[in-house]
Amino acid sequence: MVADAPLAAAAPLNDISQKVSAFLVTAKVAAKDGLTLTEFGCLVAALVRLTVETLDTTKTLTGEEKRAIVLEAVGVLFDSVAVLCVPVAMYPFWYFVRPAARALVIAIAAGTIEILLPLLRKP
Repeated sequence: MVADAPLAAAAPLNDISQKVSAFLVTAKVAAKDGLTLTEFGCLVAALVRLTVETLDTTKTLTGEEKRAIVLEAVGVLFDSVAVLCVPVAMYPFWYFVRPAARALVIAIAAGTIEILLPLLRKP
């Protein structure tokens, strides 16, 4: 799976910024030959889970601040590798569709956060 290497790179780190940076760098390397939409979705879901799990243990941030950090990380992932899902012939259209696609991916990630929280929190 394309998300395995980025998750493995981020696992031993403790700081959220280091984890996200390691994930993004490794995701770019893993995606250098292109991505399918399914692989991109796996990367987004893995990044959301990684950041939610890490931030859920932090008590110094509010829920909205944690959510903003997760969504910012997803936005950076989109900016880094989403273009690799686009066929070359579609590049001219991509520049028109990109802002809406980015907003859609971030909205889906926001919903994913709400789904993951009850699953990741232990009673």
